[in-house]
Amino acid sequence: MTSTASFVGQRAFAPLHAVQRMLNAVRVRIASLATLLAPLCLIAQTPNGTTPAVVQLPTVRVEAEAEQDHLVQGPFLPDVQGTKVNVGKKTTLLDLDALPRITGNNYRQALAQAPGLILSEETSPLLSIGYRGLEPHRTQFTQVMKDGIPIHADQFGYPEAYYAPPLDTVDRIEFIRGGSALMYGPQPGGALNYVTHRPRTDAQVGGGTLHTFGSEGYYSTFTYLDGTTGPLGYYGYYHHRESDGIRSANSDYRLDAFTGRLVVGGSTASRVIITAESYQEEHGEPGGLTLATGPGTVNYRTQRETPSRLFDRFNLDRNAASLVWERDFSRGTFVARLWAIDYTRRSRRQGGGGFGTLPAGTGALTNTIEVQQFDQIGAEARVRIDWKGNGGHVFTAGAQYFSSDSPRTDSLGATPDAVAGVVRLASQRDTRYAPVFAENVFRFGALSLAPGVRVEFIDQGVRETVNVTRTTAPLQSRNERVSVPLFGLGLAYDFPVRRAQLYLNASESYRPVVFTQAVPNGATTLVNDDLEEGHAWQFEFGYRAQPAPGFVLDASVFHLDFDNQIANFALPGGFSTLANVGRAVHRGLEFSASYDLLARRASNRSVTTSIPNGIDAHRPSLNLYLNGLLLDAEFKEGANRGKRPQYAPKQVLRSGLVYARGSVLKLAFTGTFTADSFADDANTATRYLPSHTVWDFTAEWRISTSLPVRLMAGLNNVFDRDYYSRIRNDGIDPAPGRNFYLGAALEF
Repeated sequence: MTSTASFVGQRAFAPLHAVQRMLNAVRVRIASLATLLAPLCLIAQTPNGTTPAVVQLPTVRVEAEAEQDHLVQGPFLPDVQGTKVNVGKKTTLLDLDALPRITGNNYRQALAQAPGLILSEETSPLLSIGYRGLEPHRTQFTQVMKDGIPIHADQFGYPEAYYAPPLDTVDRIEFIRGGSALMYGPQPGGALNYVTHRPRTDAQVGGGTLHTFGSEGYYSTFTYLDGTTGPLGYYGYYHHRESDGIRSANSDYRLDAFTGRLVVGGSTASRVIITAESYQEEHGEPGGLTLATGPGTVNYRTQRETPSRLFDRFNLDRNAASLVWERDFSRGTFVARLWAIDYTRRSRRQGGGGFGTLPAGTGALTNTIEVQQFDQIGAEARVRIDWKGNGGHVFTAGAQYFSSDSPRTDSLGATPDAVAGVVRLASQRDTRYAPVFAENVFRFGALSLAPGVRVEFIDQGVRETVNVTRTTAPLQSRNERVSVPLFGLGLAYDFPVRRAQLYLNASESYRPVVFTQAVPNGATTLVNDDLEEGHAWQFEFGYRAQPAPGFVLDASVFHLDFDNQIANFALPGGFSTLANVGRAVHRGLEFSASYDLLARRASNRSVTTSIPNGIDAHRPSLNLYLNGLLLDAEFKEGANRGKRPQYAPKQVLRSGLVYARGSVLKLAFTGTFTADSFADDANTATRYLPSHTVWDFTAEWRISTSLPVRLMAGLNNVFDRDYYSRIRNDGIDPAPGRNFYLGAALEF
């Protein structure tokens, strides 16, 4: 595959016209944040009363279409980036080109330099990422986007990201922490954005094909074709990946992904990007294991590779199309997006059985077939206007419309492997969502202030059409219309000498009621009419700097107060209800540091590379990094008072050594240490997750400049650690042991 400079060629953060009349009524809560200004306002003046000059952190180059937006600070995002404002927000830029090729969407390696994100590993193509102790399942507490377009099944009614783009097509991953991501969504877990490749601009025709083989019958291929001729650029790829899995049966997976993209006017001030994509995936669900012994159990220690389910399967079909218009103008940028997504999730699961036990009884003779459809249409416009001259104040605003039509059916199959059956549950779910948001950066010398507001308008409904379990009660429904204003404030102070910055952020966020909470499927679970969405406040204060060539550090303390969490609450007579029964506080320290051991001694030099931490792509580099999360998370109220939230380890540490000689040779030895935690909020003994440390070694080598062939190799879990980081309702999900891969790529 080509380097980022030639392959990405034209990256734009896109320009815009003014959006008028954004916010009609806004609650006055900014006053409550005023006390946060005092510490930094006091240091906004130097001792002699003058205002120091603003000094930005050194930048690294990421190729872009918009001439004025091609500089991106690494590994931090710049204060202003296209239509986005990052002032006072903690950010991370994960440049995948800085590492050897990541194979098999190995997120343990992809997130190696992203403190605060906690990976719950599984062997299927599905992905679960938590944030500072928030539940990781399908990354549901974080807004997940691809090129700025949300990719959850439903943003609020079913916020689970079953789809993730192949990392071969991802140029970089941008992550903005916590509630400071008000420009992207209300979720307390921040915003994660995959920035994918655009057509190359240095040739009319280019391309490549990569083939990789590995342990457990692993095979993947990624073949792409791209180029630019005149005003038209094109990019397309086909990706296939399959594996037999680590279990002796029913842990196989297979996926196929296609994407085609056209860019019209890529080198002009007005660009149009048209994208069509298709993604199909199927995998087996071999079931969970247990540490217990006895009849019918599948023991983790003695039967680690044995499945407890032979017929459970999962399918995902996703088709999407998008149209994006980007427009540069003299003092700003504008972007408009229009998208449509057809998203179908299917699962088949055998009845009977339990936690790490084989199916038994009459239930084992049947299965449940679940089909959920999500038909989405979305539109969004964003504008940035620079006012009061160059380097002055910046205003950004936007609005979105999102509509989701989501029928669901649950059928009972007559055999354990049935693909159709008698419908027992059916419901119609609908979401209409229309947020508006605005933010302004005020600059006063070295001090920058960025107040922001987001107003959420949500109309969500769930209506049962079939429920054979409700023999004595009527079918249930719930309709909710809410408008929720959210406020945030970011501050940043640039030190004029040490290439350093203090940043502070305080932001609101919230968690709407999801479909399965609004109208539960269970016959004994009642609807609670007083159910409210969860609300959170998050505060962060940090320091980041590049005090010496090749040395980058970032450290912050944070406090997340998450109230009105929803949980199942027992009632007399064997009934239960979903109610607001929990409040949790998550606080701690997050830090990252990296140092290029081969960095030049020069104190002032130009940096023109996409590799993080100021590493010059034209010389060898040896980057040593260490980052970590120290977390204290606890329920303060409710039934789980005094207990830890699920997947909230007290420490997550990552460290590694990455050697790079330009794009010719890359070697990486990376490790992750995760402390113990629990896989449920009640902290039950069977859901205990032991601490574990995992190391990986990966390599990528271009044979010669005259022969466009690259070789890839890797040894994952080098020391063959026996561990697991995910427990489902059916038991322990074991992680892979030591495994390897070998691959080769031909480019032209």
